[in-house]
This record gives sequence, C-alpha cells and structure tokens, in this order.
Amino acid sequence: MAAEADEPAKGEPAAGSAQPRQFIVTVYGLCSRSDGGWLSVATLIALLADLGIEAPAVRSSISRLKRRGLLRAERRGGSAGYALSDEGLSVLREGDLRIFRRDRATPADGWLLAVFSVPESERSKRHLMRSRLTRLGFGTASAGVYIAPAHLYDATAGMLRRLELDGYADLFRADHLAFGPLDEKVRQWWDLDQLEHLYGEFVRKHEKVLERLPDHAEAAGAAGRDAFVDYVRVLTDWRQLPYLDPGLPAELLPEQWVGIRAAELFFTLRTRLEDGARAYIAKDRDPAR
Repeated sequence: MAAEADEPAKGEPAAGSAQPRQFIVTVYGLCSRSDGGWLSVATLIALLADLGIEAPAVRSSISRLKRRGLLRAERRGGSAGYALSDEGLSVLREGDLRIFRRDRATPADGWLLAVFSVPESERSKRHLMRSRLTRLGFGTASAGVYIAPAHLYDATAGMLRRLELDGYADLFRADHLAFGPLDEKVRQWWDLDQLEHLYGEFVRKHEKVLERLPDHAEAAGAAGRDAFVDYVRVLTDWRQLPYLDPGLPAELLPEQWVGIRAAELFFTLRTRLEDGARAYIAKDRDPAR
C-alpha cells in the first residue's frame, strides 16, 4: 500500500502523526482494486469524518494526491469521485509486498549493496538517490555505499529505473566476511534506537485496540465503524515501519527486539479487523450517497 519510499506525497509512510492524505491512501488500499478503487467524494468525506478529519482537509488532500498522479477524477452514476491511477495501483501493489511481508531476512540470505557515484553538477540527483535508498530501508555503510537485505533487489532495481538513476549505480549481492561482529555493524548502519522508539510507540498505542476487542472477535472478527476506524489507524501507523526496518535478521538485533512484538500485534489486529473494515467501506460506496 505504499510506494518505494517514505514520501507522504506518494502515499508512503512518514514519521510522526498521520496526515489526512495518508489516511486516504490507506482507505484506497482497502478498496477493491478490480474497479480501480473508485470512491465518490461524498463517501470519502463521510469515511474520513469517522476518523475525525473535516471535509476541507479531505478535499485538499484529494487534490494533492491527484496532482501527484495517484488519483484520477471520474464521475459514476452522476456522482463526482476519484479512482486510482495506473501509478496509484502500482504504488499500492508494490507496497503490499513490503507492508504485509511477515518473514525477516536471515544472515545466510546475504546483502544487497548499492554503490553509486553522481557528479557534483547533478547534486539534485545525488540527493534523490540517497533519500530514495534510505526510504527503501537501506543503511549507510559508507559514502556512496548503501546496504540492505538481499530481498530488496527487485524493489531497488525498479525504483532506480523509474527515476532514471540506474546509470549512476551498481547493485551487488554480498556477504559479510570481515571485520568485526555483524550485529555491531548493523547498529552502525541503521538507527536502531529510532526504530526501537517507533516500534514501542506503535505497541503502546495499538495494544489498547486489541485489549478492548471482545473475545469472540478472535474467531468472528470485529465489524462496522469501530473496525474501520481502528484498522485504518493501525494500518496507517504501521505503513512507515517496514520501510525503516527492511526486515533485518532477528539474529542481528538486540534481544527481545520490540519490532517482533509490534509485528505480531499488527498481524493479529489485521486478522481481526480487516474484513470488518472492508465491509464498512463497501457499505458506503453507493455512488448515489
């Protein structure tokens, strides 16, 4: 449900409080994509009102998403609305692979190295290269050498081609042979303190949702407005984390890593809330509303 990078304008995760456009992208991600995920403006305003967002903010955010190519205006049944563009569909499909990935890498999987050099005369491209690799979850091994688990190859190669940055970079499959403990290197390459803080915030905020769900929801699932509100908030907050933590091997992370607990919480809440949230959106998708 997110693009290749952590950029709110593209419907991607960003640290801090969620913005209206991030909630809108989450809602579109929950819609059926077989018909382009079309939603009337009235339905979007009603759904976002459930999340405490006022109509002017919804309209403004929709306009921004349209300008950035994720949504396209379309009337159906006499109602004004927006469907996902081809780019928007691609963004969400690519994001699904990242956000809903449960398996972590292992040390045996190896690493992906992105080695790049951009001329001084093209500093804007150099900045773009660094920022996009970082948003994909790469750590910084040294200037011009970024590192990530090997499973990020397809996403990385696709991003470099889309942004026409492939002429400045080479991608390598690598193993760490020497020197020093690899877990210490991982702490140098990634900001694990920041990750620990963000994962901890996610757990503290959303374990309350799990606590208040009735026991029978384990089997039947939650339904209605509450399921929609809870799941949209949970999923919007979760979206940023798989981009900051690219599935680093558990063996190389601190003991009792809170990220593992956060993932367990997210996937449990997904099981218990997603169907109810989708049903609530489907109920409100009548073009005549």
